[in-house]
Amino acid sequence: MTLAEQPSAVACPGCIAAPGQTEDAPLRNASLALSVPTIHCQACIATVEQALLAHPGVRHARVNLTRKQVTIDAAADVTAVELAETVRASGFDAWELDPDALQETRTGSMGRDLLMRMAVAGFAAMNVMLLSVAVWSGATDATRDMFHWISAAITLPALAFSAQPFFRNAWGALRAGRLNMDVPISLAIALAVATSLWETWLSGEHAYFDAALTLTFFLLAGRWLEARARSAARSAAEELTALEVPRAWVMQGQEPVEVPVSRLNAGDAVLVRPGSRAPVDGIVLEGASETDRSALTGETLPELRQSGDAVSAGEVNLTGPLVVQATAVGAETSLHRLAALVAVAESGRSRYTSLADKAAKLYAPGVHILAALSFLGWLVWSGDMRVAANIAAAVLIITCPCALGLAVPAVTTAASGRLFGRGLLIKNSTALERLAEADTVVFDKTGTLTSGQPKLSNWHDLTADQKSAVAALAQASSHPLSQAVAAAARDAGVFASEADNLREIPGYGTEAEIAGQPVRLGRPEWLGADVPDDQLSAAFLRGTDKPVILSFWDALRPGADSLVPQLEAAGKEVILLSGDRAASVRAVANALGITEWQAGVLPDQKAAFVQKLQENGRKVLMVGDGLNDTGALAAAHVSISPAQALDAARAASDIVLLGRDLSPVADALDTACRATKRIRENFRIATVYNIVAVPLAVAGLATPLIAALAMSLSSLTVSANALRVAGTGK
Repeated sequence: MTLAEQPSAVACPGCIAAPGQTEDAPLRNASLALSVPTIHCQACIATVEQALLAHPGVRHARVNLTRKQVTIDAAADVTAVELAETVRASGFDAWELDPDALQETRTGSMGRDLLMRMAVAGFAAMNVMLLSVAVWSGATDATRDMFHWISAAITLPALAFSAQPFFRNAWGALRAGRLNMDVPISLAIALAVATSLWETWLSGEHAYFDAALTLTFFLLAGRWLEARARSAARSAAEELTALEVPRAWVMQGQEPVEVPVSRLNAGDAVLVRPGSRAPVDGIVLEGASETDRSALTGETLPELRQSGDAVSAGEVNLTGPLVVQATAVGAETSLHRLAALVAVAESGRSRYTSLADKAAKLYAPGVHILAALSFLGWLVWSGDMRVAANIAAAVLIITCPCALGLAVPAVTTAASGRLFGRGLLIKNSTALERLAEADTVVFDKTGTLTSGQPKLSNWHDLTADQKSAVAALAQASSHPLSQAVAAAARDAGVFASEADNLREIPGYGTEAEIAGQPVRLGRPEWLGADVPDDQLSAAFLRGTDKPVILSFWDALRPGADSLVPQLEAAGKEVILLSGDRAASVRAVANALGITEWQAGVLPDQKAAFVQKLQENGRKVLMVGDGLNDTGALAAAHVSISPAQALDAARAASDIVLLGRDLSPVADALDTACRATKRIRENFRIATVYNIVAVPLAVAGLATPLIAALAMSLSSLTVSANALRVAGTGK
């Protein structure tokens, strides 16, 4: 079978690009990867990386907080099993990464688990509080003891289930010889329960089971709010990897043979059928076709590929079959290098230290020291172990970081709800903090500032006969400009002429016979029309007539014209980077008043440009939608992608713009600044609370129950202040 005889049915590029597993595909040499699901802050990242780097044979280790994974470059004799044991020894769960698990969102299941534990703690706390009311109302002796034992029967199993995350993390930290925020939390819960059981056993007047449950409920609420903010986060590197084609057709003589991509070698002749993605970088040996490179470069128009032209992995072949000689395969292809670039950029951005991490850095050791000193001081002063234990428990409870834990997630959730109503989805828990710091905004052009869909601008200049003929030719092609012509004809209610011998010439256009005359629609140079290279146009030719030029334009997105002045008025520098042609980029920049712009920028150049800005101290907000933007989106301080963007671009971004209107971006910046202000206010509230409440607890003026009530009041105050971010005040 010759090349011309190969099937040319258009396949779905998404199906062609779907990831697959093949039993006979040999494994490539690659870095090891571990899943570390229990990490949650900068300190966790540093601990895991230091532990791995201390292992013999490990040359490099990098933690990605968003994906909760660590990538390790190690010697060939180092196994994932022993590295997982090394991470576990440092106090964190670690498992060898299953490739199938990359398709799952662990944060979603963790959020559901926390919600279930929070519901159990809340339900148990309400029931124990009802029993406590009876005790407070004057129940004495046997009746009081009965209510205390019933409370214990409810509290112990409820805490055994609900407080597991805190106890597990605290035990892991202690085994590794370090402290974290879960250690004082676990001690406070354990002391409250132990003190309550002691009081109940001795027929004491007070028990604090409700305090332990309320404490657990509020802490779980903070963790759940944080998990909810993270639940939308996905990895752009995974999405890029999913675009790699798992199998390819290699020409053996005149016959194509399907083989796994892992078996391809440089020099192989690979058949790329219409509708499929190129699996390799290479040079066209045979055939002519147009390829869609918009995902890689942002270029609006498909490009003609014929013998001698270069093709990149990830390009979609639109029209005719191509035989490509592979020059780069596997990890050497441009698409794979882009995925590696994005993975590195994601890991770097995940090192951002949030305000909560900064505030909590010295909190845990301070609480332990304060509680220990209180216990020892009262034990020496009173000689009563019971009194000393009660005061130590009160100190631990009253200083428990509920307000601190709620300070950020409560504000993030309130701000996220406001922005969701405006058409913006916040995916990352620290996105608002980073957005408030942005001082430079970098835009992509095609699909971001513009619609990314060409529109026919001179339809009304055609005669009725020309419109009918052009509609007939346009309907037979999947070329974006032909589709734009067909859309214009449908909108105008124009019926297509009857065409004979209608066929598409790959890479050039379509031709047919209408009313006995030959007609063509396609590239201007194919029809002998003189059109500047930078003009978005096609041509129509009937018989020996003079070619008719069809002009197209890429309309601005709604809100783009008002967004740029708003950003500049807010003191932000606006830059336009595009892989499109200079004339198209210049036209958009002039229309929006953007003075700094660059055209013909490749994906790695975009990422390098953003990285350089960051190195120079700028905080970059990147707004883009294409595969060519993923590196820059991941490298930026914070990023936004439209919902219509490719999966990889949405995954690389922190915020998704759900509608087509760009104007909510300005509102997002304003809301982010207000949210950061509320977070700082919440930290001040928590600080003032501790300054007032801690001395009372240390002085023995607050029982564990009063401490729990004070802790709950501070948490409610922080939550109420967080709701102000949804208002209009500054």
